[in-house]
Amino acid sequence: MRIVLVEDNQSLAQGITYRLQDLGHAVDLISDGLAADDFLRGGGGDLVILDINLPRVSGLTLLKQMRARGDGRPVLLLTARAETHDRVEGLDAGADDYLVKPFAMAELEARLRALTRRRAHDHRPTVRLGPLALDLTGRQVTLDATPQDLPRREVAVLESLMLAEGRIVSKAELLDHVYGTGADVEETAIEVHVSRLRKRLKPHGLSIRVRRGMGYAIALATDAAPP
Repeated sequence: MRIVLVEDNQSLAQGITYRLQDLGHAVDLISDGLAADDFLRGGGGDLVILDINLPRVSGLTLLKQMRARGDGRPVLLLTARAETHDRVEGLDAGADDYLVKPFAMAELEARLRALTRRRAHDHRPTVRLGPLALDLTGRQVTLDATPQDLPRREVAVLESLMLAEGRIVSKAELLDHVYGTGADVEETAIEVHVSRLRKRLKPHGLSIRVRRGMGYAIALATDAAPP
């Protein structure tokens, strides 16, 4: 999953980022309210962790703007304000959950899992292609009903390709989905992940096809090449 983290406390932001990446998520880290507004209007990310106290534009204002334009992505608010009326204000503005600082990382993870399960009920909990299945909540991959032990970044590549449903996904899109926007990672990293996935999928009648200069698409080996 790709998570947008909007937090101006650098040490806290880095701590959350490292923890989420260890769990296999891509993280887009933004420390400024106005920059976050621009990014969120572009539609990037599956879930938003949003601090209330931000430079230039507050988290509550960002949240209200998201909901006003019909953006239904799950939002977890972070704040140092523990009073009941502050929590009510955040939830009324459209937050899905609320976490008061300081907090344990384990609690953050639990709340994100709950939001992910809730999102899965609104969308497809599992995507499938022939013998291949990917549980979007548990991030478990199965081939012919047999669980596969895949590295988290290969799972992220597979997730992006399967959600595209046969359409071509560019290397840049894959980099953003796997590592987060602006990550200092070469496109060759994606080529390595794709190569390893190909070897795993080929015996099961699945292929990842490449279009030079365009990107990749996943399909059953008998399917026609993507347009």
